[in-house]
Amino acid sequence: MKLDRKEILKALETITIAGEGKNMVESGAVANVITFGDEVVVDLVIHTPAMHIKKRAEDDIKKTIHELISPEAKIKVNIKVETPEKNEIKGRAIPGIKNIIAVASGKGGVGKSTVTANLAVTLAKMGFAVGILDADIYGPSMPIMFDVENEKPVSTTVDGKSKMKPVESYEIKILSIGFFTAPSQAVIWRGPMASKALNQMIFDADWGELDFMLIDLPPGTGDIHLSIMQSLPITGAVVVSTPQAVALADAKKGVAMFMQDNINVPVLGIIENMAYFTPEELPDNKYYIFGQEGAKNLAEDLNVPFLGEVPIVQSIREAGDYGRPAALQTASVIETVFEEITRNVVQETVNRNDSLPATEAIKITTMAGCSAVKKN
Repeated sequence: MKLDRKEILKALETITIAGEGKNMVESGAVANVITFGDEVVVDLVIHTPAMHIKKRAEDDIKKTIHELISPEAKIKVNIKVETPEKNEIKGRAIPGIKNIIAVASGKGGVGKSTVTANLAVTLAKMGFAVGILDADIYGPSMPIMFDVENEKPVSTTVDGKSKMKPVESYEIKILSIGFFTAPSQAVIWRGPMASKALNQMIFDADWGELDFMLIDLPPGTGDIHLSIMQSLPITGAVVVSTPQAVALADAKKGVAMFMQDNINVPVLGIIENMAYFTPEELPDNKYYIFGQEGAKNLAEDLNVPFLGEVPIVQSIREAGDYGRPAALQTASVIETVFEEITRNVVQETVNRNDSLPATEAIKITTMAGCSAVKKN
């Protein structure tokens, strides 16, 4: 006895898979049918991983072929389960914002927030429209650094919807969780609550037209970082580190996070903060307190741009504490330093936009992984 493939396909048209309206041939569930004399192999693709659905489909195929074709047929059913991805949360762009730069560090205490604030004011001095999203939920610094601790975002109406209006200081638009909590209040939130607060500051705010949004990320490579990259298509990342080995080890992990295939955020470069100390009374002397050119060497090792180095200068700390970023000081060493670094950031952003495809956000596909979502 020789089985006929066409007859078997016609018989399978009488069967539907539980939960699907069309028969298994019309729906495409039958991927292939192969016959060898009295043997038949049916390759089936279903979209439900439930064991009882798989078992019922296999039993229905065997029963139908035995009843309609031959009771002596030897039947093998190969079932492959292809489930559609669930819980996919695609990042979406914010209308009017051209470039979103994440400023990160693998380690706390390296001056990431200080660098972010000074990059922002330098960009503004260059004529760019700039905003800062303070995503360091548990240690928000921007209200202090811009002397707006007592300010609160006001409500505004945009296209019939109520939006938060960012606080403005030195021509920078700022939103921070620090505006919504008392200065002495600790933010004791689990990851989902922190992520929800960030999403509100991102999408429920009237940011207007911005050339650059800088996102001051918390230290490390954790939940907040994934939430931001899941919510927004990040143009590129800047990693801040000090020169010593402990900080560089964590900075290397920070770079690796962005460069991972399933995240794939371009790293615009590394900034070395606290690179050296020069006493005011000895302007030609440089003391490499934390080591020399560690971040520069790391950038070379990782084949990412080195954006520049920031010295240890007392006025940087004082300016941050007094709420007036040091880069605003005209004709100063710090102004020159940040102008050079900011020009490098802008140039790397231009290079990235010219040479790489549209920004992607990531989507979380499992509890332990993520993958890229192409943005149009």
